[in-house]
Formats: sequence, C-alpha cells, structure tokens
Amino acid sequence: MVILVLNCGSSSAKYQVYDWDARDVLAVGVVEKVTFPGSWIEHKAKGKADFTLKQDCPNHTDAVNLIIKTLTDKEHGVISDMAAIKVVGHRVVQGGEKFTKSVIITPEVLKTINEVKDLAPLHNPANIMGIEAAQKVLPGIPHCAIMDTAWHQTMPETSYLYAAPYEWYTKYAARRYGFHGTSFLYVTKRASVLLGKDSSKINLIICHIGNGASINAVKNGVSFDTSMGLTPLEGLVMGTRSGDMDPALPFYIMSKTGMKPAEMETALNKKSGLLGITEKYTDRRDVQTAADAGDKHAALAQEIEAYRLRKYIGSYFAALEGNVDALIFTAGVGEFASAMRAKFCQGLEKLGFVLDAEKNNLARTRNTESYISADSSPLPVMVIPTDEELVMTEDAHALLEGSYDVHTKFKYSFEDKVYVNKARAAGLEKDLSKNPALKKIIAQPK
Repeated sequence: MVILVLNCGSSSAKYQVYDWDARDVLAVGVVEKVTFPGSWIEHKAKGKADFTLKQDCPNHTDAVNLIIKTLTDKEHGVISDMAAIKVVGHRVVQGGEKFTKSVIITPEVLKTINEVKDLAPLHNPANIMGIEAAQKVLPGIPHCAIMDTAWHQTMPETSYLYAAPYEWYTKYAARRYGFHGTSFLYVTKRASVLLGKDSSKINLIICHIGNGASINAVKNGVSFDTSMGLTPLEGLVMGTRSGDMDPALPFYIMSKTGMKPAEMETALNKKSGLLGITEKYTDRRDVQTAADAGDKHAALAQEIEAYRLRKYIGSYFAALEGNVDALIFTAGVGEFASAMRAKFCQGLEKLGFVLDAEKNNLARTRNTESYISADSSPLPVMVIPTDEELVMTEDAHALLEGSYDVHTKFKYSFEDKVYVNKARAAGLEKDLSKNPALKKIIAQPK
C-alpha cells in the first residue's frame, strides 16, 4: 500500500510517498513557486539520483499533477501508476475547535475548514487549494486532514483564553489554538520511549525551532500550554514573524505612518522577527555567519531570539510546577544549530538543564535522537528530530483502515521500542563512518 502526504503552502507543495508494507519512505520532494512563473520540482527517490525539473505551475492542480507525473516517471518515479496510491493525508494548519483529531475529508469537513480560514489566513486557503487540487487529480480514494491544532485541544481554559471580552471567544472563536501539533505529538511519543516513561505521565518542554517556532509544555502526555496563539504570529521570535509584543504597538505605528491593517499584518508576519532586526536575513545560518563576521544587528537578533525562548522555558518550568522530565529541541534550527542551542540553554543550570558543549556540537544530524546534556545534569536535554510526515502517514492509514482514534487512545509505530526509521538508520551509518564520536550522544530506548 502506498500513502501520499501533502503539505501545500500558498506557493509550494511538499510531498512524501510511503510504502506501508515495507514501512519505508519511497520519495520526498517539493514544488516551489506555485502560482508564479518559473516553478520547479525537487524530487528525491530512494536508490535514485536527485531530480529537478522546471515547469510552470499556475495553480495547485498543476503542481499536484506534476508531482504525480514525477512519481510515475519511468526513470525518476517510484510507483507504476496512480492506482498504487490508496490514501492521501493533507496537512491543515487550523482546525479551530471543531477537530480534536485527524479526519477523513468530506464536503462537510472541507466546509468547516473553509469557515475557520480567517483564523489562519496565510495557511488554510493554501491547504484548501491543495486538498481540492489533489481530489481532482486523485479521485475515488480517501483524503484525510491532519490538523496542526488538534494536539492542543487538551489545553485548559487558563491556557487558551485571552483576558479580553469573553464574547470575543463565544461569538468569534477568539482564543489561543497553538500549532506544530503533529511535530509535538511525534516528539512527545518518542521521548516517552527514549526516557522509559509512560506516555500518559510524561512532562516535557519541547522547543520546535524552525523558520516558524513555538514551544510546548506537555503535562501528563498532552498539550498543556503553547506559545503560538490565535495565529502562528504569537510567541517566539521567528524568521519573519515578530512573536510577542505590546498589542498597542501596531496601532501606534499605523497612526504614525498611515499603514492599513493589511499592510501591518504583512509587516508583522513577513517583515519582522530576525528579518526585522537584521534588515537582511531570515535563515539562521545567514544570521550566524553575519554575527561571526561582526554584524551587530545579527548578533543582537540572536540574543533577542535566545532571551525570548529562555523566558518561555522558565515560565513553562513553573507551569509544570518543576515536574519536568526533559527539555527537547526539534525542527531545523533545534536539530542543527548547536550554537543557538547553547544560547537557548545559557543560564538554565539552576533549573537543572546543564549542557555538554562537546555533545551539543556533535548533535547536528537528523539521523539520530541524542542527549546533549552533561552526565551530571539533573535533567536531560535532548535533540529529537521530528517526523511530521510519519504522523500524517499513520493517521491516514488508520483512518483508511477504520482503526484511528485520538492520540491518547491510539498507538503509533514509533512508540515501539524496536521502531527503526530505515532512511535515518542508513544515514546514521554514513554519519558514524565520517564521525565515530557521534556514538557518545545517541539516545537509546530505556
């Protein structure tokens, strides 16, 4: 059985193809610049050379068609024809309060996703376009929605309500929703295995740090609090998003400049964060290079980002009443940027998080889960590479088979102590051949 998962953005369409019977990834890729001239596909298939092709995709239907064409290509493809695909999983950023778990997409489900698109204006419309496009290209098979927000529906009112007029919540569903749910679910389940803890009793602070970034307090195996809010704009300093600020600041700037609400929304979502401070960079690698070269704005951006995250770690430590089993980093920056992890953990020793500099520097691979804390650290600090696509794949398969349920009543394959990600295991062998010292940090199930 072949399962396709799609993550469609406003101008991109990411995909992964998974062979369920072999429990292995067959291909991954992305179509970039969808709806713009000069679109192209980047395709990586198991056992084959990487493939890139320029082809204009004026809309998402064209992008999905290009993906299918590539997947079934005699030279670069991994399946004989579209009939091999039995179910499609779609990432949906915002499900509102309507969904506490993944669902098979029906006209009613799609209508509900469309109704809450105002809560994620930069994401949900693109997700919907991707769903509708895939349904046209792959009709007659189930399409499933995997909601970013579903994981956070366990948060108590004290975590998700704003101290604003209550009718804003009852009339307009204005509340904190949180995002990166599939990532936090995966990392929580893997941490339970690695730490030898019951997944219903584990308490964690998880930092998902990529271009978009959020932090999650996990209490007794479920989401208790998270930094993103009504939209993905709230919380941490991100690549182009401001994160937390005085709500009066936008009004002040609008009064001074004459900016309109749509222009301010664009400024806060696409021109702020690291880009706003450095005036040049969004990629952490570029920021690090510039800071190393003496760029004061780049160095300042790093310090502001690290300081904001440390404050959240401290507040979530308090929210969990000090009952924390581990501090975990994941996503692109969390998995690779050892220099930033060091800044994030600076001064947290009194909370019990003591970093080991050598281990931290070694942990720059997606092919292993690792400990980066000192042996003497009262609490472990870990790097657990996320796998959102696997969560989407397993949800879609279970929905197809009729065995799916909310995560507290459903067991994923990666919750098993003997679980192995074949692609990552092969990658780790290559990593170890180049750097045997990696053995020092590999985390094994307890």
